[in-house]
Amino acid sequence: MYISLPQRGDRSKTGAPAARVSSVVITLGVVSMLTDVSSESVASILPLYITGAMGLSMIAYGFIDGIYQGVSAIVRIGGGWASDRTDNPKWVAFFGYAVSAVTKVGLLFVSGFAGIASVIALDRLGKGVRTAPRDALITASSEPSNLGKSFGVHRMLDTIGAAGGPLLAFLILFFVPTGYHLVFIVSLGFAVVGVVILGLVVPARRPRRESVAAGEARQPFRWGSLAEPRLRRLILTAGILAVLTVGDGFIYLVLQDRSPFAAQWFPLLYVGTNVAFFIFAVPLGRFADRFGRARVFVLGHVALLAAYACAALPVGGAAVTIVCLVLLGAFYAATDGVLAALAGEVCPPESRATGIAAAQTVVAIGRLIGSTAFGILWFAAGRELAVVIVAAALAAAIPALLVLIRPLTRVAVNE
Repeated sequence: MYISLPQRGDRSKTGAPAARVSSVVITLGVVSMLTDVSSESVASILPLYITGAMGLSMIAYGFIDGIYQGVSAIVRIGGGWASDRTDNPKWVAFFGYAVSAVTKVGLLFVSGFAGIASVIALDRLGKGVRTAPRDALITASSEPSNLGKSFGVHRMLDTIGAAGGPLLAFLILFFVPTGYHLVFIVSLGFAVVGVVILGLVVPARRPRRESVAAGEARQPFRWGSLAEPRLRRLILTAGILAVLTVGDGFIYLVLQDRSPFAAQWFPLLYVGTNVAFFIFAVPLGRFADRFGRARVFVLGHVALLAAYACAALPVGGAAVTIVCLVLLGAFYAATDGVLAALAGEVCPPESRATGIAAAQTVVAIGRLIGSTAFGILWFAAGRELAVVIVAAALAAAIPALLVLIRPLTRVAVNE
């Protein structure tokens, strides 16, 4: 059930849902925007830094990319549980953001595979702690019928940072070709500002206490509430699709090998994907509210399948690269926030953060497995055949999973 916020404006007397997005969602979006400038400026140069400046192998990059994609799974449920148990999601999220900020200092001093892998792992652990409490705050601050739009707005702001970070890294390396450590210093500055805004501006809300004060019956946290059948279907579907999701860095490396355009503008490939994400985030969030979040989540992987097809084409050039980036952005816009909205919809409020974390944990583990396996497959079979194999598996999985997730395809209604 939605918990109202005084600054938002509530439902009208006719019962129509408020169209505005909560100020809490906007502020959290700004925090995520600054944090993503920090994290994505680093992520955009990692493939070149690891395989070029550090001279590590493609298998090493595959392992580190797997860590980047999936190690947050270790603590996601713990972060969600702490949020539900303490009824204090803000400070649980704050701790996660602060951990990630501190790791940017480590990047300035580590060298070698073990050092860079350890720092990346710690950064992703911070992300794992913060994500579910933040998304639980977004869910609690939004109308049930408006949830997809709220997540879309948040992800839109988040994606501005995700596009700005690689652009910033590109400009730094353009003027200072060996300036990887300068990128790390700037990244640290943005991370610290984001943590300060979260601590000083976002209200320390207590969702369970507020709902009780409003006269709504609420149960204490129970692990058994995670056995809800619709949540199990969502988790299984998301996990299978995650294993078949190749890290963006691999796709960019495929494009770089085939296209001089992609090779010349490599750091900006991340910008292109995130600009497309930014453009599609709110429209697809609103569309998911009306058409059905589960349908949009699964069918969004058709865009990923098309991106694989672009990467596997025996031709290169600017047009193929740009189309591939647009498809990747559409894929993330149709799946990232929609997954959190789906999990928040099917979970009771007393275990909402943990339920969101459970779904995100399965996705993180799946992507860890998928990225690591794809790095090995690339090494063993070659880049084109590796992409074709994953694309074929994804094409077979999408229609089967639409059937599995059918009980979740109802359009959300006002509670």
